[in-house]
Amino acid sequence: MQLDPRLAQLAKKSGAFEIRHSPGGFAGLARIVTGQQVSTASADAIWSRFSALEGALDPAGYLQLSEEAIRGAGQSGNKYRTLRGIAEAIVSGQLDFGPLAELPAEEAIAALTRLKGIGPWTAEIYLMFSAGHPDIFPAGDVALQRAAQWAFGLDDKPLVKDLIAIAARWSPHRSTAALLLWRYYRAVRNKEGISV
Repeated sequence: MQLDPRLAQLAKKSGAFEIRHSPGGFAGLARIVTGQQVSTASADAIWSRFSALEGALDPAGYLQLSEEAIRGAGQSGNKYRTLRGIAEAIVSGQLDFGPLAELPAEEAIAALTRLKGIGPWTAEIYLMFSAGHPDIFPAGDVALQRAAQWAFGLDDKPLVKDLIAIAARWSPHRSTAALLLWRYYRAVRNKEGISV
């Protein structure tokens, strides 16, 4: 909180929160891809069917499954192709999840966004919650933008480039700042006695 006294004030208003950890590797990234652009309920239903397919959560096993089987579990054609590209990159040795948390944030994001179908938000969410990278800030996340607007008294939601600039001073702990702002956003939305 020494990086920005405003965060200390947010922490007092928001209260404690737990850091959520998700599985890493192919299964972890596949779970995030499954949840893209669908409701939580839909993502959970698709994931339940998809993860029940024998071999689906192993890159080599995934490559043995037919497109028909994977799409039959609810994955879209684009997500089928994205997951296939990830599996192929892992099997060929082009993608190694091991060192991602140790790389500078920009390099770690670039390592994932080189894969077709993986955009910055997906890479950032994976790095934060599955790889445990300490210095990630998903500035394109609408909830983080809104939380920053409320928390810092901005007239409008900050643009991505502006939120990146705001978050720069929180490095190398931007992941903690993002978690704090998400907690603040939920608390305000749920009207837990927090004023904006």
